[in-house]
Amino acid sequence: MAEKQFETTVSDDHVAPVSPESSSIDLEDKATMQAMGKTQQLKGSSLGTGLYAGGPVTLVWGLFFTGSGTLALACSIAEMASMCPISGAQYHWTYMFAPKKWKATITSLTYIIAGQVQGMVILNWADYGFERWHTTLMMWAVLGITYVINIYGIGLLPATELFAGVCHVFFFIIFAVVMLVLGRNSDAKFVFTTFINQTGWESTGVGFFIGLLPCIWCIIGFDGAIHMSEETAKAAQTIPRIIVTTVLINASLAWLSLLLFLFAIKDINLAISTPTGYAILEIFRQLTNSTTSATLMMCAMLTISIAAMFGTLASVSRLTWAFARDEGLPFSNYFKYVDPKYQIPTRAVSLVSVVIILLSLINIGSSVALNAVLSLSTIGLYISYIIPIACLLSLRLRVATSKAEPSHAGVDEDKIVFGPWTLGQWDPLINLYAICYATLLVPFMALPSTLPLTKETMNYAGPVFLLVIVFAGIDCAFRDRKHFHGPSREVQRAVQEG
Repeated sequence: MAEKQFETTVSDDHVAPVSPESSSIDLEDKATMQAMGKTQQLKGSSLGTGLYAGGPVTLVWGLFFTGSGTLALACSIAEMASMCPISGAQYHWTYMFAPKKWKATITSLTYIIAGQVQGMVILNWADYGFERWHTTLMMWAVLGITYVINIYGIGLLPATELFAGVCHVFFFIIFAVVMLVLGRNSDAKFVFTTFINQTGWESTGVGFFIGLLPCIWCIIGFDGAIHMSEETAKAAQTIPRIIVTTVLINASLAWLSLLLFLFAIKDINLAISTPTGYAILEIFRQLTNSTTSATLMMCAMLTISIAAMFGTLASVSRLTWAFARDEGLPFSNYFKYVDPKYQIPTRAVSLVSVVIILLSLINIGSSVALNAVLSLSTIGLYISYIIPIACLLSLRLRVATSKAEPSHAGVDEDKIVFGPWTLGQWDPLINLYAICYATLLVPFMALPSTLPLTKETMNYAGPVFLLVIVFAGIDCAFRDRKHFHGPSREVQRAVQEG
C-alpha cells in the first residue's frame, strides 16, 4: 500500500498540511492542463516539476548538488575546449581520446518560449480557446525571427548576446527588489524544510531526483559557446573561461532566484495546477496580485529567452556544419557549404530550421509525442558530456601506464598536450566526479514524472533515445564507414609526439 501523500498550502506566513480530499486543486484547471498537453511537461523546463516532485527541499538544496556536478562537467569540457577549440566539440574529442578500436536541443527552447506566450494569454484571457496548432505557429514566428538574424543579421549576434547577458543581471536585480519590497508569502520553514512528493512514486528518493530536473535545466547547455570556437579570437583561452563563468553565474543567480520565488508562494497547489502550465506565472500573480504585473515580469524573462535563441541556432548550426565537414551527415557535401558573402554555413542553418519546423508539426497531433522528442535534449546533452570525458579519463590512465613507442603517423598517444586552460593535478578527480554525477542522473531523466502510468504520463524519452541510437547505428553501418574517417587533423593537434 503506497504511503498517503499530502499537499501543502502556504498562506499567512505559515505552512498547513491539507489532505488530498480537501485539496484546492480545481478539477477544471486539471482538465485545461490535460487539454494543453501539460500533464507530462517538458522535462526540466518548468519550475512546477520541482514543486510537486520534492518541493522546496529538492529545489533549494538540490541545486547545490546539480551545481557542483554541472561545474565538474563544465570544467572537464572547458579543458578539452582549450586543447582543441573546434566546432565539432564533443564528437571530435571523443574520437581524439578514445582507443583506436572504438573511434567512430534548440527545438525545446522554441517550444518553451511559445508555450510561455500561450501561458500569458491564458492568464489574461480566461475564455481563450487553446489549440495546439497555436503553439506551432508561435514556434514558427520565433524561429522566423531567429533565422533572419542568423543569416542576414549575423553581425548583430555579439550585440544580442551582450544584451541578453546585461538583461539577465539587470532583470534579476529588478525582480529581487520587487519581491523583497512586496514582502513574503511563505516562511523559512516552508522554503528550507518542506518536502512534497505528489509524483505517485513510493520512493522519496525517486521523487527527489525527478524534482532535480528544473535545477539541471537552468544550468545546462554551457557547451554552446564551444560550437562557435572557429569564429572566436583566442578560442583556446576565451571559450573555457566563458564555459566555467557561465555555470558559476547561472547557478548562483538560479539559487537566489529560487529563494525569491519560493518565499513568494502563497498557495503551492495553485502554482502546481495553474492552467497556464507554468508555475512561475502563477507565482508572479500571487506575489503582485495582478495579472498585468505578472505578464510584464514574464515578458522580461521571455526577452532573455528570445535573445538566447539567436545564439542557440548559431551554435547548433555550427555543430551540424562541422559534422557535415567531416562527412558525418547524409548529403554532407551540400551541408558543409559556407556562403562566401556572409561567411556562415547558411545551408546548415537552414537544415536546423527545417528540422525545427518538422518537429513543431508533431505538436499539432500530440503534445505528448513532441515532449517525448524534446525530452531527449537533456538526456542527449548529458550523454554527449559523459562520453568524451570518460574517453579523456581513459586516456589519462593509458598515458600513466603505457610505455608504447610513438606511432609512425607522428601522433603520440602516450602524451596529452594541454591547452592554456587546465585543471592541473585535480584533473582525474574532477573528471571522475563529472562522469559519476551525470551517469547517476540520466536514468531519472527517462522516468515518468508522475504515476500511475498512462499514455499521457509516460516518458517516451528513453524509447525515442534508443530509436535514435538504432537509426544512427544503421546509418553508421551502411554509410559512415565509407565516408566518415574521423577528424584526424584535430587528433594531431591535441595528442602529438613529445
